[in-house]
Amino acid sequence: VLIIESKWMKAGSRRQEFVIENNSTCWQRETYEVIKDCHPCTAFEIASKSQGVCVHTHNKEVLKCIGGEIVTRSCDRVAWLDERHFWSFQISLTIIGTLSAAISFLRQKTLNRRTILKIQRELGA
Repeated sequence: VLIIESKWMKAGSRRQEFVIENNSTCWQRETYEVIKDCHPCTAFEIASKSQGVCVHTHNKEVLKCIGGEIVTRSCDRVAWLDERHFWSFQISLTIIGTLSAAISFLRQKTLNRRTILKIQRELGA
């Protein structure tokens, strides 16, 4: 089972690249420079399908090939967006953990006070 899962994970973790426009393949045959890192497509680009690279992943990056051609390529993930989601998740977990600890502390304090009052009543009676 582990062997099958590891093969699935290797196949699933490969970067998917979708080429929609025929003239945008210079990055496959030439060296290129990333002009603009992977970023989300605008809602208009996705809805109108004006740029074919925005259809599949809704993300794009701009490349400049050695030949001077500037092309747009579809990309999987937007790094800053993933980082923002990560930190939002971490902050929310910290807040929830702190609130849970505070509520548990107050509850334990209340239960201790009730127990002490109950013992005092029993000893006083």
